[in-house]
Amino acid sequence: MKEEEKIGQILKAKHLTIATTESCTGGLLSSKLTDVSGSSDYVKLNFVTYCNEAKHNILGVSNQTLSKFGAVSQECSIEMAQGLHNITGADICVSTTGTAGPSGAEGKPAGVMFSTICGLGQQVSFEVNLPSNTPRIKMKEQFAEAVLKKLEKFLEKI
Repeated sequence: MKEEEKIGQILKAKHLTIATTESCTGGLLSSKLTDVSGSSDYVKLNFVTYCNEAKHNILGVSNQTLSKFGAVSQECSIEMAQGLHNITGADICVSTTGTAGPSGAEGKPAGVMFSTICGLGQQVSFEVNLPSNTPRIKMKEQFAEAVLKKLEKFLEKI
C-alpha cells in the first residue's frame, strides 16, 4: 500500500482534515494525497505558494523571516504551516519549501528542503538533503515521498 493510501486511512479513521502549502514540491504532495479515492473526505485545501509574495500575502510569512532566513529555511516552513492552519482550520497542516535545482537559491544548494507538519498541539519540522545533481523531477518526487513518510509517522503518534 502506498504512503498516501495509509495516510488517507488514518485521517478517515481519526476523522481528521489536512491542508498543504507547497513551494519546491509544486503541488506534487497534494496531488499524491488527492490521488486516493475518497480523499475529498479529509483534504480541506491545498496551496502552491511558490513565490515569496504568496508566502507573505496568503500565509502571513513575515517579511523579516523571508529577509533574515530566506524562503528556503526551517523558519519559513514553520510560518507557512502555521499560517495555513490559521487560514484553513484544518486539523493537520503541511508545508514544503526548498530548492529543487538544477541550481541553488538563497545561498543554499539544490537538494535542500524544509517541511513542517503541525496540528492537534503537535509540530515537527525536518530537513531533507539530496545530492544536488539529482534531476529536478526526481528531486521533487523524493521530497514529496519524504514528507509522506514523515506525515504517516506523525499521524500514527496522535
